[in-house]
Order: sequence, then C-alpha cells, then structure tokens
Amino acid sequence: MHKVFDNILGTIGDTPLVRLNRVVADFPCPVYAKIEWGNPGNSIKDRMALKMLEVAEREGKIKPGGTIIEGTSGNTGMGLAIAAIIKGYKCIFTTTDKQSKEKADILKAMGAEVIVCPTNVDPEDPRSYYSVSKRLAQEVPNSWYVNQYDNLANRQAHYEQTGPEIWNQTDGKVTHLVVAAGTGGTVTGIGTFLKEKNQDIQVWAIDTYGSLLKKWFDTGELDMKEVHPYISEGFGEDFLPENYLHEAIDLFEKVTDKDGAVMARRLAKEEGMFVGYSAGSVVAGLRQLKNKLKATDFVVVVFHDHGSRYVGKIYNDEWMLDRGFLDVNTVKDLLGGLGRRRLVTIGPNQRVADALALMKKYDIEQIPVEEDRQMHGVITQQGLFRRMLEEEGLREKKIADVMEKPLPIVAMDMQIDRLSKYINKENGAVLATDESGDFHILTKYDVLNALGK
Repeated sequence: MHKVFDNILGTIGDTPLVRLNRVVADFPCPVYAKIEWGNPGNSIKDRMALKMLEVAEREGKIKPGGTIIEGTSGNTGMGLAIAAIIKGYKCIFTTTDKQSKEKADILKAMGAEVIVCPTNVDPEDPRSYYSVSKRLAQEVPNSWYVNQYDNLANRQAHYEQTGPEIWNQTDGKVTHLVVAAGTGGTVTGIGTFLKEKNQDIQVWAIDTYGSLLKKWFDTGELDMKEVHPYISEGFGEDFLPENYLHEAIDLFEKVTDKDGAVMARRLAKEEGMFVGYSAGSVVAGLRQLKNKLKATDFVVVVFHDHGSRYVGKIYNDEWMLDRGFLDVNTVKDLLGGLGRRRLVTIGPNQRVADALALMKKYDIEQIPVEEDRQMHGVITQQGLFRRMLEEEGLREKKIADVMEKPLPIVAMDMQIDRLSKYINKENGAVLATDESGDFHILTKYDVLNALGK
C-alpha cells in the first residue's frame, strides 16, 4: 500500500537502515547506517525540530503567527523552517561563519531570515550566534526561542521515534550505536531507549578536536583549554547542553577534521552514499574503535545529513587541498586540487612588453610561449630581469628572440616526489597535458603549498 500524506511533515521519520560494505570490509561484524537524509529536510534534525515545536504549541510558548528564533548550524533550521511553513510561523535563524554557504542559502530559500555570526568567540560573547538568538527572542514580539541545546523535547524526539525504529529494524539485535554528538539529543535520546531495551548495548559518541565533550565525559570537567576552532560541522560543543545524560553514553572518541572529511568522500565513492561531514566522522571514529568489536556484534551508525550541504567544502578538491586534507601523490592529484585555472601563454611574435603586462595582470612569474598548440619556450621574470640590466630596448623585442627553452612536460601520473628533478633553479614550473591535450602549469609554489600543510 502506498503511503499518502496530508503535508510534508508526515514524511518525517521511518528512515531506512542500509548495510555498509567496502569501507568496513575488514570489520568482524556487520555495520548498518541509519539514513537520516531521507527526512524531507535531508537531516535527522527534522525529527526534533517538529517535536520541539509541537511541545511549544502544547505548552503555549508560541502563538499563531509567531516567530521561531534559533541558533542553528543549518539542519535544525531547515526542520524548523519546514514545520513553520506548514503551521504558519515566521523564522529568524542565527548561524556561524564556519557553516557551509549552502546551508544558509537553503534556509533563505525556505523563507527564513538568516543572520551570520562569528565562530571564534565565546558562547557568552554578545556576537556569538547563541547570544544573538537569545537577544532577538527578547526583542521580537510573539517569538519563541527554541534553544535546541537545552530543550529536552530534542532528546524526547529520538527516544520516542529514532530509538524504536532502530530497535525494530534490527529485530533487537543491535549491540552498538555510534553517533556524532552535538546538542546531545540524538545520542542520549536513542541511547536511553536502547539501553532500556538492553542494558548491554554500547553507545559510542563521536567528538571532534576543539570540543570539550570528551573531556567532560571522561573527567566530569568542563575544560575550556580543550576548546579551539575546528572545521568539522554539526557536532562537538564548547559548552555542555542540558540534553546530555552521562549514563546514556559508554564512550567518547575524537576524530580529526581531516579524517572525517576524507571518510565522507570515501562513503560517496565506495558506498554510493552522498553524506555530510558528521557521517564521515562517525565512520572514521568507528574505524578507530574497530578492535573493540567481535563477530557477534551488530553496529548501527547514524548518518545525520546529506552531502549536498557540503558541496563547497569537503566535496570541493580545492577546499580540501587548501587545508591539507587531500592525499596528493601524483601530478593529476595536485592539479585536481588546484581547480580549473586558465593557462596564460604568449605567442613568439609578441613583444616583451606584452609579456610584462601579462605577468603584472595575472601575478605570475613564467609564461609559456605557445603557437599552434605547440610549446616553443618560456618567458620568466628572472630571465627578463637579467637581460633588462644588460640590453637596451628589451621591451620592444620579439618573444622569440629572448625566450628560454620550453618548460619540461611531465606525465599526469608522475609521482609528486619525482618533480624535484624537473622543478629546480633552472625551471620554476612544469607543464602537463590532460586527456584532451590541454596544457596545465604546475609551479614550485603549487607543490610547496600542497606538501607543506
């Protein structure tokens, strides 16, 4: 029987459980992913957003035509925006400049007002997205401040919905739950339900470096020395939300920004799952804990959101390369990370003055001399400088009369560590050709920037 709903809110929940294969091929037990991008807002946050709003309505905290105000990294805002459209509310969201642009753009497309705040400030700072949202809630008439961090309906949603779904989908066989921990609602809500069903179920929370959650869990201390800026999105905190229940969690594991990003890309390429940053971090964290698993275990990981929110970040080679997250082994790897760049060339019959103008315009040090798709030589700043001190009228000379020998042309599959034979004092760059026969330039600075991260 086909499911038919009166509005989009009816499609929240009942998401599939899908087995992982290649990225956990060396595991002793099966690993299944709860695919939460199957919700209408493409994230698990739809569940708690609707629940928090329903509880607020029931408790009279928001009146018809009111305004929903929240600090959100994007996904909770999306869930709230969808619910607000159906129920007739307005939305104002604050977010941080660390979050992907796609998230803010999507919220705006759903009719919300979005205010971007700085990331690298304390939560109590009046500029923080926590503080700005609280202030707006006091200033805007007939508004409701959601406060997903301390709103226990967040936890309740997962206790009532996500936990039972996982239990039923696994026929009660689940032995481990692995979740990226942020507000605390998902990990403690699901964890509490599952432990009531079977106290032996292990709940593993994934944290990021720069967050204080693991230190709190291990020691009970809120250590601000643990807090520093990080790139991972959607999990980790610099304070302790009230949704946390220590007894609902068995272990915290930290994952680096790089490992989470790289694993997200592996999930896309190897499992066909276009996932968000936190999903990559969850699997990376699980891999770090692999030795704690045995053949009789049954692991469920939560994939919180969809990769479309991160196209400009973890799925962008240039962004990854700039942060040292790409493993660069070949010339092709390096060029791929640099993105499409126009190769500036000059003809042999043009003048030196033309070359100098191009160097200034594009801030480059060498220009290949090209004619009829053939490379005849190169003009370099260093070579022109030497000649300029010795020759009068150099600016008007033909390029063919002053060019140096052509730049070396290397293969796309050449290992980066072999480039030192070609990029040296005599050659500040090399050329490579792609499948279409187009030339690309690779300078010593490109190599240094890629390998010096």
